Amino acid sequence: MKFLLSISKAIDAIMSLVGRSVTWVTLIVVLISAGNAIVRKTFHVSSNAWLEIQWYLFGVIFLLAAGYTFLKNEHVRVDIINQRLSPRTQVIIDLIGVIFFMLPACLLIVYLSIPFFELSFVTGEESSNSGGLIRWPVKLLIPVGFTLLSLAGISHAIKCIAFLTDKGPNPLKHDGPTAEELLAQDIAALKN
Repeated sequence: MKFLLSISKAIDAIMSLVGRSVTWVTLIVVLISAGNAIVRKTFHVSSNAWLEIQWYLFGVIFLLAAGYTFLKNEHVRVDIINQRLSPRTQVIIDLIGVIFFMLPACLLIVYLSIPFFELSFVTGEESSNSGGLIRWPVKLLIPVGFTLLSLAGISHAIKCIAFLTDKGPNPLKHDGPTAEELLAQDIAALKN
């Protein structure tokens, strides 16, 4: 189990690095969006390439940060029944969900998206919009993003098994403040 937990820890380190990197992409998207709006309103000029880079970077944010979001247990959940169950039962449900639903779906998407990317890369596919960008980099995000999400799922499954065998902490329990609490702290710090 120690070996598997070390693999989980390595995966978590990769997810954290990717998550922190995507934070900077978010800033870049905001700057590009603001720049596009200012140039369009001030000079009545627009560029398809700049609009498409915005869309591509949104893809970077959502696809590459999915694994990090899963790692931090911040993904969307509807826990009407699950929250009333014991921690052990919650972890069993999570483990079943990861193994039988999440991983097969992610691996299927990776499998199906690789030829989609390859065709775009080999043909040098470009946007149909005048002045648009090449398409293969954004299509590459699909298998990469779902591979990262699969890795996060594997890490989570390892932690669930460790908890169920009394060799690790509850993977569903938050150790620190939630994302909302961190945001509230940052807002409060700005006011002071």
